[in-house]
Amino acid sequence: RQIKFLVFHYTGMKKESDAIKRLTNIQSEVSSHYLIKRNGDIVVMVPDLYQAWHAGISSWKNFKSLNKNSIGIEISNPGHNSNYKKFSKKQIKSIKNLSKLLIKKYNIDKKNILGHSDISPTRKKDPGEKFPWKYLAKFGIGKWHFLSQKILIKNRGIKISAEDKKIFFNNLSKIGYSIRSSKKIKKDKFLNFIISAFQRRFRQELINGKIDQECLLISQNLAKKLS
Repeated sequence: RQIKFLVFHYTGMKKESDAIKRLTNIQSEVSSHYLIKRNGDIVVMVPDLYQAWHAGISSWKNFKSLNKNSIGIEISNPGHNSNYKKFSKKQIKSIKNLSKLLIKKYNIDKKNILGHSDISPTRKKDPGEKFPWKYLAKFGIGKWHFLSQKILIKNRGIKISAEDKKIFFNNLSKIGYSIRSSKKIKKDKFLNFIISAFQRRFRQELINGKIDQECLLISQNLAKKLS
């Protein structure tokens, strides 16, 4: 009953064997319920019955520390610091099949299917801009905007007003992002992290931490669907 979210991660390690060692070593203080290997094999790491240490310091809407409310899926990928790769076709097939099974089993809402960077934007970039969110949304795995590519490209890079920026952040809050800045990070830097997380998820062609007309349009479309 506590399970409300499905959270995707990448391992961020060059060797799959090292990722498995890390995820099964109590000293590393990190774990996940499932690992999807490069060849598409699915490994059960932690039974669903137990919490896994995958989300860490995290928040989404009114939820904090999402470990207690989520299933974590790690996907083998070296990540941004080590030659970030496209996810393999076999991995994507396994992501799709496993997600559909878990969504049905725990009645998880589409809007609660997230990436680690959505819930921990100041710390994490995974699963990153190569994760196939748009494709998965066709199967009910997460939400997507489905605005036409022509309209999006036309609005890319066009500056917006200070008032529109407020609307953008209000939209992000409706979607679920926590936009209250931490005292440890300067506000401008914090907002840059949030914008980049949003772009990694919903505007994957350009991640620059800057709000433009395209980002505003996407946020408005999503806020209607997700709020």
